[in-house]
Amino acid sequence: MASSSLLISLASCLLFLALSPALASNSEGEALCAFKSRLSDPNNVLQSWDQSLVNPCTWFHVTCDSQNRVIRLDLGNSNITGTLGPELGRLQHLQYLELYRNSFMGKIPEELGNLKNLVSMDLYENQLEGEIPKSLSKLKSLRFMRLNNNKVTGSIPRELVTLSNLKVLDFSNNDLCGTIPVDGPFSTFPPESFENNKRLNGPELLGLASYEFGC
Repeated sequence: MASSSLLISLASCLLFLALSPALASNSEGEALCAFKSRLSDPNNVLQSWDQSLVNPCTWFHVTCDSQNRVIRLDLGNSNITGTLGPELGRLQHLQYLELYRNSFMGKIPEELGNLKNLVSMDLYENQLEGEIPKSLSKLKSLRFMRLNNNKVTGSIPRELVTLSNLKVLDFSNNDLCGTIPVDGPFSTFPPESFENNKRLNGPELLGLASYEFGC
């Protein structure tokens, strides 16, 4: 039943995009429409995402700036199930990606690294899996990255040490392995940011062991 509703949602989305040149020219509207088509929304949280409206700034849980560019996506704690798709990387002006406490599954898209204006990425308490994309190191404006309480695996990408503005990080309660970086902002994060990763071996001993030791 859920799969049928997803197919109907996707079909109606694609049909509307084909019939509406105005919305087709709005890449953010297209991206959000494509994202919605991936989701199961039993509480109708996305009911206001009306595909007949050219401007997604009128939708609930979407915030825009004065130039009608999407800068916030707030869907935390919404009982949503589905996957994160590459279309999210097309929200070029997004500053806040708040998708915590849902049932998002699958991998974190590499395309999230295209969100150059992103300040906060809150994906915690979902069912995300796979590795942390190295592309997230391109998010130079990022201040908050919370991926805790998922099923993320692999080592912590060393490229993340270049995120000089990162102030809060939480990778706890996953299945990460290897060692914890010690350079850049990682020198300031408390042990609690990494706890309950059984295969994570503690701070990196530079030059003495591979950072993927134990993976």
